[in-house]
Parts: sequence; C-alpha cells; structure tokens
Amino acid sequence: MFRMFDKINNNEVYIIAEMSANHGGNLENALKIVRQVAKAGADCLKIQTYTADSITIDCDSEDFQIHGGLWDGYKLYDLYSDAGTPYEWQARIKEECSKCGIDFLSTPFDNAAVDFLENLGCEAYKIASFELVDIPLIEYAASKGKPMILSCGMSNIEEIQEAVDACHRVGNNQVVLLKCCSEYPSNWEDMHIANIPDMIERFHVNVGLSDHSAGSIAAVVAVAMGACVIEKHVKIEGVESADSKFSMPMGEFADMVEATRDAKLIAGKVQYGPTAGEMGNLKFRRSLFAVEDIKAGERITKDNVRSIRPSTGLAPKYMREIIGKIAVRDIPYGSPLSLKMFKEKD
Repeated sequence: MFRMFDKINNNEVYIIAEMSANHGGNLENALKIVRQVAKAGADCLKIQTYTADSITIDCDSEDFQIHGGLWDGYKLYDLYSDAGTPYEWQARIKEECSKCGIDFLSTPFDNAAVDFLENLGCEAYKIASFELVDIPLIEYAASKGKPMILSCGMSNIEEIQEAVDACHRVGNNQVVLLKCCSEYPSNWEDMHIANIPDMIERFHVNVGLSDHSAGSIAAVVAVAMGACVIEKHVKIEGVESADSKFSMPMGEFADMVEATRDAKLIAGKVQYGPTAGEMGNLKFRRSLFAVEDIKAGERITKDNVRSIRPSTGLAPKYMREIIGKIAVRDIPYGSPLSLKMFKEKD
C-alpha cells in the first residue's frame, strides 16, 4: 500500500529517492540502489518509465540538438536511449522495493507507459516538470484513481492550475505538487522555496520539493516552510550516468533523510501555550511579591511590592490595580501577593 498520505496525515515528511539513469545500464546497480536507499531511510524509490520513442523522435535537425548545460552535444533521442530504465527490469525493481519495505513509484511519459505500470501494480504516478503541460497524459494517469505527484519546474500559476484541474476533472483529488527548479544542477538563488507556502494556500493541496540542488540545505529549508514530500536524485559510488553529476551520493542522502526528518520535527505544528516540557518552568515566571514587611493598614506602593520570579503570586498585570490599596493584614517580606490581601483605597 502506497504510504505517502499516511505519512503526510501523520505530519511526517515522505522522502522519495529518484534512481533515474543512475543504474548506469546495469540491473544489479539498480537493485543495489533500492537496497541502499531503503537502508538510508527513504520511504520510496522512483524510476522513470519511457523509451526514447515515447518522448521524442530520432531526428537530427537542430530542434532536437542540445547545446550547453549538462547534456551539451547530445541529440534528444540519444540522451533518452542512454538514460532509460529498461521495461523488462521494472517488475524486478518493484519486487526489490517490496522486499526492502519501501514504496515503488514511476514517472510515465505516455499512455502506454501508464498501461504498462498499471499491469505492474504501480500504486501512484509522478508527472515530470517537462510533462506538466501535457494535459491529456495527466488526465489519463489521474483517471486510474491513484495518487498523483506533479512536479512544477518552469510552470506558471495558470499551468499548475490546469494540471491540478485535469486531475480533478477525472475525479482524482489525491494530488501533491512539488516545487521544482528544472536546472541541473539547480542554483540556490533560483530555488524560490518561498513558493511552497503560497502553493499550499493557492492550490489547496499538499506541496513538497523536487530538489536538483547541491547538498541537503534546500530540502531542510523546504520542510521548514511546509514541504511534506522531498524528492532527490541519488547515485552509488563508481557509477557514471547522464544524471550522476547532479545526483546525491548515498552517504549524503542518508544524512539528508535524517536532517529533513529533524526539520519536520522542529517545524512541528501550530501550537500556543506551554509544551509538556515547559510546564515545569512556569513556576519561574514573574509575579507580584512583597519586598518589604507590610503592616495591616499600610498602603501598597511601588517600593513595597515588585514583579519578581517565581510565579506563585499575582500576575504582574495586576500591579497598577493594587498600587494604592490598603493591606488588610500583615504581609511578611517575600510573601506572594493575592487580591484578598487588600481592600480599596481610602
């Protein structure tokens, strides 16, 4: 059973480890990644379900060439041919996830991939940032009635709303949005994690972060600002791939898992008043005490009473009320004050 909403509803952060191309073309590497992310504390292992032909066409024209960035010099078709996860591996990867006690998730890139994953028993779907504008694909995946995780890199408000509406239109309200910067790697100044609380309020859904930046600081900040899901690309030592340069080594990933869970704990929930741990310290608050011996019939002044610690006397807000009143009995030095000790001014 896909446990994302169980975690979210329990005010916990749900952590997705993205394998992407970091298996390096080797199934054993893929299974090793599953085992290592489970050991690191991830809740879910995510892959991508596509072929080069399901994303693009084998065309050499300029439109299909990549210039600059991490994949400079690639033709789109060749990049996706190199980076894909073979369909014949995916059942085995899902089985390994089950053995390791973590969820399995995939990103489909066409309807046929959705059908394939349905037959595999996939329990949720992730839509990549670049496909957020593919409304027919979103509708088809959402029509299966399973949780939908939508990455929002590059998207404006209207495009995000259209994607959310596509899910709702087919009766699927199980939507989580991921704030994302589709730079590889992402520069911190372009992350704009301040969008997260705005997205929660604007779209009325749970919001997380798909993080392509260096280190774990973005994930920690995101959780502190309300993110309930974190997705991070991970890699194992010694395996180079199309995605390895912006992916997190497994040891760092384990540290990030711990840090984000701590951040969620620290962020907590809206709560005013003393915590259970603070209750014992309430006695050290200030209150009103006699700081001189006060005789019966003597007037209360700013000289014979003060606001001091501990809290066993009247609250300091009563100071103005009692100044000028008359003591009805002797009040020894160091006595906590109460209203019954005084009568009205003469």
